[in-house]
Amino acid sequence: MINFEIKKLEDGRCYGFCCKGHSGYANKGSDIVCAAVSALTVNTVNSIEKFTEDKFSINQEDGLLDFTLESEVFSDDTGLLLDSLVLGIKEIAKDNPKYVCVI
Repeated sequence: MINFEIKKLEDGRCYGFCCKGHSGYANKGSDIVCAAVSALTVNTVNSIEKFTEDKFSINQEDGLLDFTLESEVFSDDTGLLLDSLVLGIKEIAKDNPKYVCVI
């Protein structure tokens, strides 16, 4: 199962996420749930890096992507990208509750 943890500030804004595990939906290379989650998370990180000035730390290993903004002050663009990611992951989890858990 993929566990997707949303990191939130006291005011409710998302400042990062930790995505770990494998969905187990299908064999490696055919797992559309894993592919969807991977596409959303990697695209979000790449978009924040390319289109904003916000700094972040990242830990990426097999089955793990841990992303954290370095400051509680970040651009509206980054906030929007993270909100969009959370929306997409929640929709995937809603359709695939046996394979994705949002924390």
